[in-house]
Amino acid sequence: MLGNVADTDDAVQETILRAYRSLESYDPQRATLSTWVHRIATNICLDLLRGARRRTRATDLGPARTGTTSADLGAPLSADHFVEPIPDSRVISATDPAEIVEQRLSVRYAFIAALQRLAPRQRAVLLLREVLSFSAEESAHIIGTTVPAVNSALQRARARLAKSPPETTEVFDPTDARQRQLLDDYVSAFEAHDMVALRRLLREDARSSMPPFAWWLEGRETILTVMSAADACDGDRLIPVPINGSPGFGQYRVGSDGVPRAFALLLVEVRENTVSHLVTFLGSQGRFREFGLPESVDPTA
Repeated sequence: MLGNVADTDDAVQETILRAYRSLESYDPQRATLSTWVHRIATNICLDLLRGARRRTRATDLGPARTGTTSADLGAPLSADHFVEPIPDSRVISATDPAEIVEQRLSVRYAFIAALQRLAPRQRAVLLLREVLSFSAEESAHIIGTTVPAVNSALQRARARLAKSPPETTEVFDPTDARQRQLLDDYVSAFEAHDMVALRRLLREDARSSMPPFAWWLEGRETILTVMSAADACDGDRLIPVPINGSPGFGQYRVGSDGVPRAFALLLVEVRENTVSHLVTFLGSQGRFREFGLPESVDPTA
């Protein structure tokens, strides 16, 4: 619902505190414990969203840029403009392979960004009904409204998403040999700064964005032109880590002492066994530990 890690952490803590303080008032005859706790959590999220800026992606802020140098980036926007990445370890709890796929679909970066276009109550209803599988009656109890109001909100949410659906991307599947090979090939091409190899891996209509900048690129050849000129990327290293149910990497840049250190989180969206979108979250090096990534890597490894 929130698209922001710090707000999510605050909401989780506040939910636990309120549930603990109100536990004596819980009536199992009126609702299950899960429904009762989700009511607390949902109301906290709705409170946090009241008056908050709608978070989005760089690709939703305007047309692709034609400038192909770092001088064309413009000024960075404040962090509250963008949907933030989250590690799979924080949001994937299932052990059954089919359930893992469902959970990864529900936290995809494109899907979370699409949710932000919905009014907060519509967002809540869609998640309760279609992601968390609560009934209309349970959802009405959680939000504090009627079943007809829940059904109406769900219908409006579906219609809004149908007008501008999230892009179809593949979920992260480490058992998929084709996907694994694609990602291995991408790492090899990126670390070698091999534009010929990267051309084979990128979709013709691939996109590349770098929050917190609104600047983004569209088209394989434009992206390759920028990457070819970006000498700063030459020598960077990548360590795989799932992000938002999709493949991702920790990107490391070599310092003056020759040691590759945390630089940025990189989300890689995949379509039809090609790379369709590269999202480089600049300024995210402080979150590497949260993703289980080291702050530096052995330059000789």
